[in-house]
Amino acid sequence: MATTTAAPPRRGAAHLHPSASFSGTLRVDLENRPGAFAEVARAIGDAEGVLGAIDLVRVEDGTKVRDVTVEAASAAHLDEIVAAVKAVRHVRVEDVSDRTFLLHQGGKIAITSQSPVKTRDDLSMAYTPGVGRVASAIAKDVSKVWNLTIKQNAVAVVTDGTAVLGLGDIGPEAAMPVMEGKAMLFKEFADVDAWPICLATRDTEEIIKVVTAIAPGFGGINLEDIAAPRCFEIERRLNEALDIPVFHDDQHGTAIVVTAALLNALKLVGKRAEDVKVVVVGVGSAGISVSDMLLRMGVRDLVGCDRQGALHVGMKDLTEVWQRFAERTNPRHVAGSADDALAGADVLIGVSGPGSISRAGVASMAKDAIVFAMANPVPEIAPEEIEGLAAVVATGRSDYPNQINNVLAFPGVFRGALDVRATTINDEMQLAAARAIAGVVGPDELGPDYVIPSVFNRRVASGVAAAVADAARATGAARR
Repeated sequence: MATTTAAPPRRGAAHLHPSASFSGTLRVDLENRPGAFAEVARAIGDAEGVLGAIDLVRVEDGTKVRDVTVEAASAAHLDEIVAAVKAVRHVRVEDVSDRTFLLHQGGKIAITSQSPVKTRDDLSMAYTPGVGRVASAIAKDVSKVWNLTIKQNAVAVVTDGTAVLGLGDIGPEAAMPVMEGKAMLFKEFADVDAWPICLATRDTEEIIKVVTAIAPGFGGINLEDIAAPRCFEIERRLNEALDIPVFHDDQHGTAIVVTAALLNALKLVGKRAEDVKVVVVGVGSAGISVSDMLLRMGVRDLVGCDRQGALHVGMKDLTEVWQRFAERTNPRHVAGSADDALAGADVLIGVSGPGSISRAGVASMAKDAIVFAMANPVPEIAPEEIEGLAAVVATGRSDYPNQINNVLAFPGVFRGALDVRATTINDEMQLAAARAIAGVVGPDELGPDYVIPSVFNRRVASGVAAAVADAARATGAARR
């Protein structure tokens, strides 16, 4: 009888959280006899993998070939699962396909035509000579570009690849899959056409010059994954130079979705924004924007922490950005580490990296604490580690409840801005977006595992778009 080789217990196995993002399909060749596949399934289970689809590929003399899909908690864990299956006697692994890499093969987006070109007449209207008349009409009245070209529905997703996800400075080529994904989500959730623009420069002046030069072809600019502090100046100067919205999603998109989730979480625990103590861990572009929006929402006691600890007036060697941040936050002059700042706090918002807070720090928080650990792909602290210590826990991951994800914001924000041909996306429009997202979760739905709607809730983007458009009109940012 065939046997499996027992694997040693995995370190930290209790904290494994298998995900489709680390899934693979194994093509296995096994004996055509009762119980053969059960041994493969047992090996996968012993390696703490999750068994998914099982498909019969072909039957040969004395053998069956099956495609077996498994989910793992990491790339290394997937390798361990494959090794465990290979260790089963009389089983041969023909091939292993990483499902995430397969999804990205050849890119995730494409351009399609809105009008058929099948006859000479079609060609003469879509291109020459008919297109010349349209071009001349725009030359005489540039405002017609909004009606006669894709500009009315076009967004440039611009990056220099210096602050991509939690991966850091990986360059413009490596940033492409992320920007493609962003463009894909724009189309899927709000029917906005978006183009990934990955720049081979990290020079502030060059980025501003390039984006200004390409702006005539777009109705909005989505800045993405540009490292701080350059991102602040780039966004500010582009907003001053252009008459279309410039939106840095890492800053403002994050702030919108965090604010939306916090509005509902505070309702759930019966606390007011004016009364809570908030600790923001990670004072980069996202942390500063989140903090500023929470202050506009009514929060009075907010402490920002970075590698140096809690930022406060009087600290030495603060950058200009951090100095200004310290001047408008931390009214109690809290000092020390992030864990120290958490003592008695009501809300923790993590926009930093894994390991930046501890279980003991969370345990020191006030009753009915709210913890948003949003570092991606690995949270500041795993929800399993703080089970029972907080009333509400949220992350940025899709495989935990309460996913705080920017896709809840940016498609609807740009949809609303484009619909009214907004010249900017101002503070009022952003706060309106946050309230619209929060409002999708009804009072009868609100619970510890549901303070923010699913990214697949189709009411989100349309609700955000309407709220943003209304706010744009009310503040004079709309052209129509």
